Formats: sequence, structure tokens, C-alpha cells
Amino acid sequence: MKQVPRIHIVGRKNAGKTTLVCDLVAELTRQGFRVATIKHTHHHHELDTPGKDSHKHRESGAAGVGILSSQMTAAFVPVQRDEDEAVRYARFNVMFNDCDLILVEGDLHTTAQKLEVWRPIVGEDPYASADDRGIAAVISDDTVGVSCDVLQRSNVQAVAAYVMQLAAECSN
Repeated sequence: MKQVPRIHIVGRKNAGKTTLVCDLVAELTRQGFRVATIKHTHHHHELDTPGKDSHKHRESGAAGVGILSSQMTAAFVPVQRDEDEAVRYARFNVMFNDCDLILVEGDLHTTAQKLEVWRPIVGEDPYASADDRGIAAVISDDTVGVSCDVLQRSNVQAVAAYVMQLAAECSN
């Protein structure tokens, strides 16, 4: 099975991560790429609906629960909080193996390639200015004092090309 390249879009709260991920998905899809996304969060969210059959299956001890309908497939797999990064993301590699790229919104502590979205409105310096943190580039339409690459947020085509360049490097 191929390893699907995974690129993370990181940034502070309200920096525009979700908007950029959506813009990149639209642009890359327009170019003919198959893109999957993952939203990374530190908050606990009950993704399954309590009281529904699938939730009852999981509560009774199922190691994993799947939902299959005519329009959507979902899997709920309980994990340990301290699981290794490679193990956590390997599950998605299996599910998204027919894709050209996985874009992850968040997960600043990943070892995978990261791009940081930054706007002055966030009120703090970019993560990339404090220390490298493995950030390949900062995406902003404002002047940013960082040592990594800076891409114009308003040029989604250029950002998409950079993402696919990073993805190609991940594949090699």
C-alpha cells in the first residue's frame, strides 16, 4: 500500500486555517487531484451520537464501529491519547489510500511537513518566528519576519503548487 503524502496546515486560532484548507481542496480538486482532509483537535468530541445503535455497539466494547449508508461511510475507532503519531495517522492512510494527498488542519507537534497560516489579527507572532518547529513556509498576505519561505495567502494557485511540491518530496 502506498504512503499518501500528508501536509499539515497549522496556525493560531482565527488565523484562517479552515478557510485555507477549503480553498486548497477546491483548487487541487479543480486540478484533478484527489484530496482527503483531517481536522486535528485537542478537544474531546463525541463524534458518534449517544443513543444510536453505532454508539451502543462501541459502548458495549466493540474495538471499532463502522457506519455504512448509501451516501457516507464512517468509522469510529477508540484510541489511546498517547499513541504514536505514525500509528494515529496510519489508520487514515488506509482509509484515504486512493487519494493523492491528505491535508490535516492542525497538529503543530507532528513530524510531517507543516505550513503555517498567519495574520496580524491573531495578536501573536507566527509559530515559525519563535522557533522553526519544522514549518516549511508561512502563508500570509502581510509582512512576516521568519527564516522559512513566505507564500502569499491571496495566491491560492501558488500555495497549492507548493503543497504538491512538498507532497512529491514526501513521496520520495
